[in-house]
Amino acid sequence: MAQKIMKGLFWASGIITVLILLVIIGYILYKGLPVMNASFIFSDPIDSGRAGGIFPFIVSSIYVTAIAIIVATPLGVGAAIYLSEYAGENYIVKLIRFGAETLASIPSIVFGLFGLAFFVIYLGLGWCVLSGGLILALMALPTILQVSEVSLEAVPKSYREGSFAIGATKWQTIYRVVLPAGIPGITTGVILGLARAISEAAAILFAVGAALSVPISIFDPARPLPLHLYIIATEGISLDNAYGTAAVLVLLVLIITVLTNTLVNRYSKKMMGR
Repeated sequence: MAQKIMKGLFWASGIITVLILLVIIGYILYKGLPVMNASFIFSDPIDSGRAGGIFPFIVSSIYVTAIAIIVATPLGVGAAIYLSEYAGENYIVKLIRFGAETLASIPSIVFGLFGLAFFVIYLGLGWCVLSGGLILALMALPTILQVSEVSLEAVPKSYREGSFAIGATKWQTIYRVVLPAGIPGITTGVILGLARAISEAAAILFAVGAALSVPISIFDPARPLPLHLYIIATEGISLDNAYGTAAVLVLLVLIITVLTNTLVNRYSKKMMGR
């Protein structure tokens, strides 16, 4: 009897979670899809976003997110390889893990203030795409590190032992055996970091600027979609355009997630010989 009750509670929890997701996404799309059209997506904003499109903000989001992933992925995966394959258990490893957990729990607005003080002012980068991307890289780093470490540690020890048995070195085993086997999990970590980076507004509020034009280089100011959404919604510039921007942002995250998961599943089946 108790088992049936708990099973029912777990099913209810899962269904409620899915329903909440569907309600939120459905409401955003219901309000935003009527605004979305080719002109809205591919044209420049007019009157500070009161009219016109959001094309410069889409490009800005792609720029800062790309910089964040390019910087955070090798650092996170490299640290995960060190922790899972080389470090063992010692004080330094515990300190690194504690630092990653603490970094993941820091409020995004604190990252923004740090970015303003360090990247914008101290390093002299100014309000630009690069400053915003580096801040987002710091935010995505702990997620990529933690998920990648768990994925690498989940690779069976027999894979490593088999590689060593045929004369492979430590690095050859990591590069040719462990990493390919852990790619699905590592990719999941990168997706989670990507999702956080592409949807963040508070962290880049003080670093990326608020330009309405398309950024040409990484040293140009920009206005990514989440920041544009925050500005036009909080200042009451255009609620319709705010819903349209939110819908575009939601669809971008869904497309990236679905596409990446599809590729990961295909890779996993290929690795399993299916």
